[in-house]
Amino acid sequence: MEKVNIQGVPETMLQTLFARAAHSQKKEHKFYDKKAIEIVKQLDYDFSKAEKDAAMSSGVIARTILLDRLVSAFLAENPDATVVNIACGLDTRVYRLDNGQVRWYNLDLPEVINIRRRFLDEQGRISMIAKSAMDESWAAEIEDPTGKVLVVIEGLVMYLTEADVKKILSIICNRFEHVEIIMETMNPFIMRHMKEKSIEASKARFTWGLKSGRELESMAPELTWIKDVSLVEGMKELYPVYRALGRIRPVRNISNKLVILRK
Repeated sequence: MEKVNIQGVPETMLQTLFARAAHSQKKEHKFYDKKAIEIVKQLDYDFSKAEKDAAMSSGVIARTILLDRLVSAFLAENPDATVVNIACGLDTRVYRLDNGQVRWYNLDLPEVINIRRRFLDEQGRISMIAKSAMDESWAAEIEDPTGKVLVVIEGLVMYLTEADVKKILSIICNRFEHVEIIMETMNPFIMRHMKEKSIEASKARFTWGLKSGRELESMAPELTWIKDVSLVEGMKELYPVYRALGRIRPVRNISNKLVILRK
């Protein structure tokens, strides 16, 4: 068993990992994350709070369903593209979606990548970068910046400041000529009032949010807002009641969103 000592925002990767592994072992699972199950079995960690946190778990599963779908669609059109997975934690999406051609970079803080290396051997076409998303030097490690690039930013920006988000977007725009970004965002109301037990236990705090992804165009003028995808669309696959709730605009608007931007 591997003991992991990590706190703050990076610790949330353990809760999301557990949520994916637990869902994958249900009979009615919407995706199967074999790697997540394998890693959870190797961890010496108290997952009891994550196990009881239904709100966190449902959100993770809903966004995983939608992100898998969006990334798959991008790779179907651009099979030899580059994917940069910012704040990867212990995300294992590449193992579910790998088409044998994609160049996939998993980027996170050095302390997180040190943990990731204990469970996943990634080198060559699938590799890791041990740097902060706000460290401009990470972009220079991406090969062929003129080709088609997809940047995925999942479960990160709600823990940052607006200045941090502007910095990340600036690094992306300065490096890549043709890039699509899928960024998960949180509504300011939820940021102020929602408490997720397992996230609170890690001492991570929500600090930034926005009502619409269109607001990001003013933060990064080189980017064009394409659309917002409410996590309600993923919740519909888990709970039939959301097929009715999803028609209610305030419910759609207040949910986390996957914002799609393009340069």
